[in-house]
Amino acid sequence: MNVIDAHQHYWRVQRGDYGWLASAPAVLKRDFLPFELNPHRAAAGVERAILVQAAPTEAETRFLFELARADRAVAGVVGWVDFEAPDVEARIAALVRDGDGLLVGLRPMAQDIEDPDWLARPALDAAFASLQRHGLAFDALVRPDQLPGLLARLERETQLRAVLDHGGKPVVDGASGFDGWAAQIALLAARTSLHCKLSGLLTQLAPGVSEHALAPYVDHLFACFGPQRLIWGSDWPVVTLRGDYARWIELARSYVRRLAAGHETAIFGGTAAAFYRLAQPSPSARQENPP
Repeated sequence: MNVIDAHQHYWRVQRGDYGWLASAPAVLKRDFLPFELNPHRAAAGVERAILVQAAPTEAETRFLFELARADRAVAGVVGWVDFEAPDVEARIAALVRDGDGLLVGLRPMAQDIEDPDWLARPALDAAFASLQRHGLAFDALVRPDQLPGLLARLERETQLRAVLDHGGKPVVDGASGFDGWAAQIALLAARTSLHCKLSGLLTQLAPGVSEHALAPYVDHLFACFGPQRLIWGSDWPVVTLRGDYARWIELARSYVRRLAAGHETAIFGGTAAAFYRLAQPSPSARQENPP
């Protein structure tokens, strides 16, 4: 099975554009680069990966291109652009050119924008039109209160290839947050062609809450999206706040065995390859060459 990690990050702190790190847990306030991740990927049998932006700058996207060219496991990059920029078409075209085949999608950091309906704003129409002209996917990084805005956007952009990061980031505290999130997830799955990443869920657990509390959330994602629209990702290194690479892929595999036996190949690679339109790897690309 050609396993693909559809959601991982790298960052180099001294670059200085990771504003969210200022309030992040101390263990994330250091560099995370390929030499550290490669052994974990190899031990888990992961052959390829999608590298996702972690800073709201085009400079960081170009930094990721550099890392991807050195880390042969990276099959594509999901970058960032200012979706409200008046010259957004030129900006996207430049990233496509500079990526030289590496750019597979874009992700605005919507979760950090206060307006819950930001994604539905007409000011973003040009960006979404350009995204589709260039054949790029859209990664939706949203809070639960932003799910209605995402639905409004997707109902207008019916041809957009879109994927929901981290299951829509539900609050998993064992007491609240499930019903409202679950209702919106059901609407999105039923009324759009949205895919969903089985990623980032361990770190949605409230302090002191067992990972067993994830079960109803994962059950709901499988019930709504089905195995055909679910994509596994590690969310490394953020996942290390609550577990490690090996534990998350082990847990995800147990969910798939219970809820979608026979669909392991799709969830752990096949659907990601089709969604992001990844080229088939050459034999030489299977050997990593970390910087």
